[in-house]
Amino acid sequence: DDQSSPATTLTVALHTADPGETGTQATNETAYTGYVRKTVARTTGGWTVSGTAPTVVSPVANIDFDECTGSPGAAITHFSIGTGVSNYMMYSGTVTPNITMASGVIPRLKTTSTISED
Repeated sequence: DDQSSPATTLTVALHTADPGETGTQATNETAYTGYVRKTVARTTGGWTVSGTAPTVVSPVANIDFDECTGSPGAAITHFSIGTGVSNYMMYSGTVTPNITMASGVIPRLKTTSTISED
């Protein structure tokens, strides 16, 4: 992984279970029909960052994923933020409430979705 230059966009993935501290964005990633990761600018226009130890990160605007058109699989319980390179995951957090999947559902991470960094 070449993580030496700063990422200008961050990739957001959805998960059906905690990807864990040693996981990647592919760990427990949802695979419903129609799913694709989303990118968000790595700027103050894309993310709100507040606090110190822990730092709390949340999206400035809702992040809408593509509609489930089949094979919904398990509920979405977690999301992760990464660089989009080799599934590298920087942060992960829980989705509250969990998103119950079914055909026609458009998963949404709201601006109240947060990830805390210790």
